[in-house]
Order: sequence, then C-alpha cells, then structure tokens
Amino acid sequence: MKIAMVSEHASPLAGLSGTDAGGQNIHVAELAAAYARRGHEVTVYTRRDAPNLLPELITDAGYRVVHVPAGPAQPLPKDHSLPHLGDFGSFLQRQWGLDTPDIVHAHFWMSGLAAELAARAHGIPVVVTFHALGTVRRRYQGLADTSPRSRIRFERLIAGRAAHIVATCSDEVVELTRMGVPRFRISIVPSGVDLSTFTPEGPAAERQQRHRRHRLLSVGKLVPRKGFDVAIKALPDLPDTELVIAGGPVGDDVADDSEGRRLRRVAVDCGVQERVRMLGQVRRSELPRWYRSADVVLSTPWYEPFGMVPLEAMACRKPVIATAVGGMLDTVVDGVTGRLIAPPDPVAVARAVRPLLADRTLRDTWGAAGYQRAASRYAWDQIAIDTLTAYHRAAPAHAGEVVSAQ
Repeated sequence: MKIAMVSEHASPLAGLSGTDAGGQNIHVAELAAAYARRGHEVTVYTRRDAPNLLPELITDAGYRVVHVPAGPAQPLPKDHSLPHLGDFGSFLQRQWGLDTPDIVHAHFWMSGLAAELAARAHGIPVVVTFHALGTVRRRYQGLADTSPRSRIRFERLIAGRAAHIVATCSDEVVELTRMGVPRFRISIVPSGVDLSTFTPEGPAAERQQRHRRHRLLSVGKLVPRKGFDVAIKALPDLPDTELVIAGGPVGDDVADDSEGRRLRRVAVDCGVQERVRMLGQVRRSELPRWYRSADVVLSTPWYEPFGMVPLEAMACRKPVIATAVGGMLDTVVDGVTGRLIAPPDPVAVARAVRPLLADRTLRDTWGAAGYQRAASRYAWDQIAIDTLTAYHRAAPAHAGEVVSAQ
C-alpha cells in the first residue's frame, strides 16, 4: 500500500534524533517505520525548517521524508504555521498528481487542512489524527492558549470532511462526537512505546543522594500544563524522597525557560529545594536509565492527549501515578498498573505515592502488570496493524493490500 503521511510541523527526523522531539514526532516516526517493516511504501511530508535540509531522503527505517518548501526555512512555533499552509497544500497537490498515494494520513489539524485541500483534487481518502483538540486546549488553558482563533472552526471542518478519524484515546472520542462526528467514523488507536529501547533490563542512573531512600521521576517538556509543580508540592508529605524532573524548555525562548525558574521558586517555597533535581533536556536514548532508577513515576499534567510517559514507565516495569485525563485514562489501570488521581492535587499525589514507597512488593506487582500491559497492547507493530485497519475503513478498495501486508 502506498501511504502518504503529513506531519507539517513535527518532523519524524526529530523523533529519530531524540533531541527535541515531542509526542507527535515520535508517533509519526515509529508508525512510519512499522509500516515500512511490513512492506508498505511510506512517504512523510514535513515542512522544511532549515536551509541545509535535503529535499528528500530515505531513512534507515526504510521510509521516505520529503521536506516541503512552505514558509521560511527555519523553525517556527506550530501556532505560526497557518499562513504557510496554502503553499504546503499546493506542493502536496502537485506531488500527488505525479505520484498518487492510496491513502493520506494527516497528523494534527494544520496537516489535516493542507492534506484535505490537496487530496480532494485527486480523490484520495484522508485519515486524520488530531493528536490534540482545540476545544480541550481552550478549556484547560483559557487565555493562555496561543492557538489561532480559527483552530476550532477548522477542526470541525476537517473532521467533517475526513474519510476516517483515528483518535488516540477514548476521551478524544467524546470530544469528537460532541463536534458532530458520527461514532462509526472514528477508530481508537493509541500511541505506542518502543519496547526495544524502554526495557526493565539495563543500566540505571545512579542516586547521588544515597541517604535518601526513594526516588520519584517526572518526565516532559518544561511547560505549565505538565503539572510538575503538583509533584513538587507533594514532596513535603514524602520524607526521605527526592524528585527528579527530566525535561527541558521548549526551544531556546527565554519565556519557556521561565517555567524552570518558576518550578525552582515553588521548591524553595515548599522547603524542598534540596530534594528536587532538574536534569534539563535528556536524550530519549538516556531516558530508560532514569526510569529504571525510579521507585515511582509521576505524570501529573492538567491535560494530556498522548500519555507516552506512563507507557515508557510501564515498559520499564515501574508503577505510575497519573492524572485521570486524556490518554492516561486508557493506559493506566487504576489499582493494577498504578493509580489515577483527579484532579491533579499535591495531597492526592502524596496519598497515592506513600503506599508504594512503603511496600516494595506492591511496587513490583504494579510494575510487572504495567510491563505486561505495555508489551501486549502498545508495541508499535501492534499499533501499526490497528491503524491499518482504520485505513481499511477509510479506503475499502485497498483492504486486500492492508491484510496481505500484515
């Protein structure tokens, strides 16, 4: 099957380098690689964001990446990409006129907008994964939401025109049906986890403060919605415990780094500054060492469309305390692989963590259950099969190609 994946602002090459990749970069990279392993012909279209990039290249994983000339050849905040989508869509329309894919899979609403405009001229079915919805972001961030004001209107338009929608969690399905999308036009396929990288076996990061018996780990970019302040505020009720935060600011903007300074002030105000360790940006290849070194992994965002951190922790056989939002409602099984808390509250976090720190057997039991869940349900090859099934629903004419390549 010839598959075109459109990921306008999130290059899969960032997912490969692991330096500044977010959930979408990783999702696109891993899904494209899984398709290539199954014999499909995959091309990922992403915006050219540096002048020295090749127009196109074949990755080691076997899929092609095309750098689309749309807007300046430099990094742009994704919320500033909208004016360049016309050029992006025109490029796709020309390319697909010369080499027509069987199906287009657009990632994020802006990719969906460009893909819908380009594919319509050639009658190509478009599948959309929103990864995050503007209605949810507006609800949680309010005036702090930097999305274009037209985002929600465009998302409704894209959802209405798409041949099929792949939602990453059941919570997203609720939002889509509220937007008027019929349930039969939605499939749920979560993000996955690389089980060859995130494993229980292997080296663990050392604990420099050996007099502290326990370590909590939080992972993610330093943005307010990740809720690292909630984890810090729980520390006064968790003696002999340190909190390690693995993640850096988004880009080099000083305004982003201000979140790190805010978190340090929170630690000082709580009197736990000596027990909070901020690592800054950590390469993905190094993250398993930190997961393995933790007793418990905390994931306490206000909202979270992906929930990749709990999956990575579970793959490393660690119990997870997570906010009951978004994708984590599906990935974390309360009382089996970890504990879900709602809302993200420091008292609730401390209450959930204490029994785990006091009982190694409980930690091991929940960690083992998490590992089994991650290995049986969230391997990328399984995610690829499930997504191909959604393609079948969008393009029944190619069902035989999907099945034969599985």
